[in-house]
Amino acid sequence: MGVEGCTKCIKYLLFVFNFVFWLAGGIILGVALWLRHDSQTTSILYLHLGDKQAPNTFYIGIYILIAVGAVMMFVGFLGCYGAIQESQCLLGTFFTCLVILFACEVAAGIWGFVNKDLVAKDVKQFYDQALQQALQGDLTNSDATNAKTVVKTFHETLDCCGGNSIMSIGASLIQTDLCPKEKNLLETLAQGHLPQDCHKKIDELFSEKLYLIGIAAIVVAVIMIFEMILSMILCCGIRNSTVY
Repeated sequence: MGVEGCTKCIKYLLFVFNFVFWLAGGIILGVALWLRHDSQTTSILYLHLGDKQAPNTFYIGIYILIAVGAVMMFVGFLGCYGAIQESQCLLGTFFTCLVILFACEVAAGIWGFVNKDLVAKDVKQFYDQALQQALQGDLTNSDATNAKTVVKTFHETLDCCGGNSIMSIGASLIQTDLCPKEKNLLETLAQGHLPQDCHKKIDELFSEKLYLIGIAAIVVAVIMIFEMILSMILCCGIRNSTVY
């Protein structure tokens, strides 16, 4: 016997919410794949300074986001099918998956909030080390060439030059092969400005992407809360209609 009245409305409302949840999972999966293959981040995070690779903490978060998007699409499909079939078993499995997914999302959100500055900090340290090696004169040719390649990649990708101090920027500008867009430091100073330092650009690059991830997480969390409430109400309605 099918559900009637308000419970029937909840059934179709739950189906709509699950469809939106399924779409949100697809969007999150697409955004995660875009962040994974974004030209700016890949240009920087694929760099090697000797035997040391650029910090990949950012990619760990992206891989988690890809997994979350895929699981959301599966859970959304399970919820849609369970709502239409009025199956307590499927809805119970759906509710359990939602609770687990919600707990994982809360844990990931707490970890992300605590470590929100870690990604940019590690990348800035990697850049500073490369810049220091590129400006030193006592390195072997291979080490100096590698360091200059890393620094030039940062400068060209982020359109910046030097660290977070005027001395660092000035030293980079004097090395015209490191900042090819600025041929002369005196000429640059005469124009009344210096190029943006790379520390600021690195902060902007990762803060924008983390902000986007945070908005997506909040939207998904709100949808999940509504779905958990609706699934509980629908299960109770199905149980009552079966009894009577």
